[in-house]
Amino acid sequence: MKRIQGWGNKETDYPVPEPARDYLEKVVGKPLHLNNIPIKDLLKKVPDAQLPAHSLILTESEDRLRHARGQSLNDWVDICDGLVDTFPDGVAYPKSNEDVRELIKYASKNQVNLVPYGGGSSVVGHLTPPGEGLPTLSVDLKHLNQLRELNEESLEATFGAGVSGPQLEEQLKKRGYILGHFPQSWEYSTLGGWIVTRSVGQQSYHYGRIEPLFVSGHTETPSGPLILPRVPKSAAGPDLRHILLGSEARLGILTSATMRIRRLPAEEHFYAAFFPDFEIGAQAVREIAQAELQLSMLRLSDAMETETTFQLSGEEKLVNLAKKGLRLFGQGNDRCMLIYGLTGDHATNQLADRQLAHIVRSHHGIMVKFYLGEAWMEKRFLTPYLRNTLWNLGYALDTLETALPWDKIKETRKDVLNAIEHGLEDENEPVLVFSHISHIYTNGGSLYITYLYRRAQDPHQTLERWKKIKTSASKTIVAHGGTITHQHGVGIDHKDYLAAEKGALGMQMIKDLINNVDPEQIMNAGKLIDIN
Repeated sequence: MKRIQGWGNKETDYPVPEPARDYLEKVVGKPLHLNNIPIKDLLKKVPDAQLPAHSLILTESEDRLRHARGQSLNDWVDICDGLVDTFPDGVAYPKSNEDVRELIKYASKNQVNLVPYGGGSSVVGHLTPPGEGLPTLSVDLKHLNQLRELNEESLEATFGAGVSGPQLEEQLKKRGYILGHFPQSWEYSTLGGWIVTRSVGQQSYHYGRIEPLFVSGHTETPSGPLILPRVPKSAAGPDLRHILLGSEARLGILTSATMRIRRLPAEEHFYAAFFPDFEIGAQAVREIAQAELQLSMLRLSDAMETETTFQLSGEEKLVNLAKKGLRLFGQGNDRCMLIYGLTGDHATNQLADRQLAHIVRSHHGIMVKFYLGEAWMEKRFLTPYLRNTLWNLGYALDTLETALPWDKIKETRKDVLNAIEHGLEDENEPVLVFSHISHIYTNGGSLYITYLYRRAQDPHQTLERWKKIKTSASKTIVAHGGTITHQHGVGIDHKDYLAAEKGALGMQMIKDLINNVDPEQIMNAGKLIDIN
């Protein structure tokens, strides 16, 4: 069963071994032992619903609590430490386009704010009910999860927008196909969520971001259905797909989508390589990207992420042996690990592997063809569970990300890491921060940053620490011209920085579009952009 407090299902855990705990205490400090607020106390905070009765709407307290927040650190403090103070007034589980259309009519008639809910994996506040204004109805799309059509001639598949990553790939795999969109939240995130937030999967270098995979869709809006045509390409004016992509449900509720699919690859492998330091590794990754090698993934961890990965692995003897071996090949304390993927037929994979090995060695790197790559592959969807364990130990963990041209990555990374590392100096609180480059392009790459600090006795202080770090890092990213979000969307947390990327005219165009489609402002109000 899915957790109310934390990530994922209750049956799965990610243990942190004793040496790893010692490492964290040494770097960040000894944590306080803190307990989550009991669920029964959270349920007592759920107020009476303020919605007229409807056959599609449930108002039970647990349903409303489960749909009250997502997975941002702000959400975690609210739900785990008991600061949550806004809840949806009801939850609906539509099973068809007609049900969704009926809910929009209901919302218009009764002035209700609709918040679509996929898997609850948002990390930027997409699901938070506003603290004032209209009552909120959460629209859970989990029943819209079926493969509706598979067109083998055109290599396209149409799914309900509420299908989760595992459900989608299981239905395709039975027929010999794959979409290949694997964000870290894959276990719970949904197709509709991927589209309306412009999601990116871990193997985007091969399969592509969500944008090129999205062919057409059906969206129920307050102004009527928007049905996009199923054509491979078109020069007939602006592409309306790109109005839905990244719209974060401000225009309506996406109920189904037709996606480009591929046949299952003949084989797939994940391996590792090491470089003497991050700058050398980044140069190699840029060269690999611009050579357009037929890889499926590249992820270059900096020295701190590499070391932390080793420490948290729980394989102390193996890690010590690996470090000893790496030192013999000139990979010292500044070593940086590259994980890369090969996906395709045997000949193509072999060629790409040889080409990559040449570039790695020309940058003083070494190849590691055993254990590390496959271990990463096996744990890649387990990693989010580590956040639960760390939280229970007394540490708050969060991430942020951006994308930049190659010529800006080095300086931006340095300044953002510095802003985070020193973000709590006024409290004399250390912060562990590390980063990696992934989702590479010929002209740049995404920079993904993870940071960890101690929870405070007072949850308000834990939240204030997060706000200080998040604000400082976000301002630094914007100052360097980076996007405020490469793959997580805007929601609430990134809303203040959108204008820096879109400009005054761009912001007005977005507002005008929303006002045109949703003049009553009943679609996910307060997310992405403020209209008034």
